[in-house]
Amino acid sequence: MNHDDTPQEEPAEHLRFWDYLSELEQVTEADEVDLVGEVLTDADQTMAQSAVLRHLDRRAADLHSGHAYESWAEKMTQATTHYPFLTRRLREWSLFRTITLRQPWRPDALLDSSDWLQLKTAEAANPAALEILADRGRTKRIRNTARANLKQQRRH
Repeated sequence: MNHDDTPQEEPAEHLRFWDYLSELEQVTEADEVDLVGEVLTDADQTMAQSAVLRHLDRRAADLHSGHAYESWAEKMTQATTHYPFLTRRLREWSLFRTITLRQPWRPDALLDSSDWLQLKTAEAANPAALEILADRGRTKRIRNTARANLKQQRRH
């Protein structure tokens, strides 16, 4: 018998992950904090935090340019306070928001941020941030992306 022909059962943590993502996509604003907290009680912390991270990224992408972002980010920061990676991602979304809305920000905050935020910012449209990342971005990919974006902006 060929083992490749035998259907494999999906591991339980994979099923829970997809269930959590589905629930998080449908959660109401009133129940969001409670659901995030519930997901984060899962015994498989890597899976649970990954599901919450996807949710935070999706919601922050939808909200970051509007007024609702600030209260949402505050609630989510409280819900994830014991999870350093998640709270860092929320801080970085807040910095991204500040940069894209062209509010005052510190270049060192951007340079000290993760590769994720630097690349996301290098793909955005703030010329001051692009200049900094083109010169001092952490990776070659970040620097090249920022340079290309700057070049494209100068053409328009």
